[in-house]
Amino acid sequence: MTQRAKFSIGQVVRHRVFPFRGVIFDVDPEFNNTEEWYQSIPAEVRPRKDQPFYHLFAENEETYYEAYVSEQNLLNDETGEPVDHPQVSKVFSDHSGGVYRLRKHYAH
Repeated sequence: MTQRAKFSIGQVVRHRVFPFRGVIFDVDPEFNNTEEWYQSIPAEVRPRKDQPFYHLFAENEETYYEAYVSEQNLLNDETGEPVDHPQVSKVFSDHSGGVYRLRKHYAH
């Protein structure tokens, strides 16, 4: 059974285990990536497929990248800080209260 997404597009989140945070730019109601990608996750931390998965413009101390993360591995980011990923300004406009607003002309 697919559940309703806990997080929304534009929300800033952080990973529960790994040291990165990001802004959500798309949501899949359940796992929608390759089996090869899924199997590359170590079995002891591999998430269930029957939950929402989020596409993030992510950042850590060293770099910017796109991440695909299960809902069980995300937490709301409480810092209120903006995300510096270079793609953010192309997709979102202003940042307020830990949430970005989609640009009017953006459609993915």
